[in-house]
Amino acid sequence: MSRFYIGTSGWAYPRWRGDFYPQGLVHRRELEYLSQHTTSAEINGSFYSLQRPTSYAAWREQVPDDFVFAVKGGRYITHLKRLRDVESALANFFASGVLALPPKLGPFLWQLPARQPYDARLLEAFFALLPRTTAEAEQLAARHDGKLKDDRALTCASSYLPLRHALEPRHESFLAPEAAELLQRHGIAMVWADSAGRWPELDRDTASFRYVRLHGDTELYASGYGAAALDRWATRCRTWAVGGKDVYVYFDNDALGFAPHDAVGLLDRLTRSG
Repeated sequence: MSRFYIGTSGWAYPRWRGDFYPQGLVHRRELEYLSQHTTSAEINGSFYSLQRPTSYAAWREQVPDDFVFAVKGGRYITHLKRLRDVESALANFFASGVLALPPKLGPFLWQLPARQPYDARLLEAFFALLPRTTAEAEQLAARHDGKLKDDRALTCASSYLPLRHALEPRHESFLAPEAAELLQRHGIAMVWADSAGRWPELDRDTASFRYVRLHGDTELYASGYGAAALDRWATRCRTWAVGGKDVYVYFDNDALGFAPHDAVGLLDRLTRSG
């Protein structure tokens, strides 16, 4: 059966405290509280720096058994190295603790810089490096270099499962049909990012699942999604699910605290519709 994984990009935001999070809720219980109202969350701290295995293990223990984490790939790989010569960086990333998440591990998100155009050869090489199972991720993680000390590395998965990957381009050249064709050949989901018109919207069906990031309906990172907008997204999600696809949707309009409320609103619509 297709499933809906609806949540937010991150969860530790001061603006949510006393609003979505009840007044007085201790910070270490915020993820637990969010997981009681949504079905997924993106880990976005992994984009800024390598996290610790103990952190991933703690996050896994704070959420219900059917809750799933998407993990954002490191900006060192996507923004600094621009996907070039990244095998060691990928090994460090997969050794940094993500293998503690299974069976609560969802897709890996690889967000590209807005100025990075479509480059078939570069993407082919990058996709070839991505592990497609936790066993392959173990093999890659074992090749981590000295930048990640052994006492901060985890190279054994807590359980075994297939791995999914999603790519979020932000350059108009990815509107070309050959870009979607390349992702489809590799089973990589093209992220549909709604960004209040800042970046191109890529409604492309390229994998066995759909991945959506909602950055703001009318104002990037700030504006909320009203009832009509949530109704439209719920209709799209139901259509994809009828087609047999799992659906991952993450709200990134966190600046003014709309993200968790919108996630709950969308999930409520999908739950009521069955």
